[in-house]
Amino acid sequence: MSISIRNRLPGTIEKIVSDKVMSEVVIRTAAGIVTSIITTGSVERMNLKEGDNVFAVMKATSVSVEKG
Repeated sequence: MSISIRNRLPGTIEKIVSDKVMSEVVIRTAAGIVTSIITTGSVERMNLKEGDNVFAVMKATSVSVEKG
């Protein structure tokens, strides 16, 4: 499989919270926790389960900076 997005973090699914339409997938990576909101249909099609090794693939159109 080829993909143009370069920001790929390997990780492990810690938790999946699903309802009828949407799911929250929590992934632990070396950089920290990454949370993805995807369709429940995608979770089912990909057969995602807690403990699975996956990649968090990110493409940001903007990055903000805040100083505390």
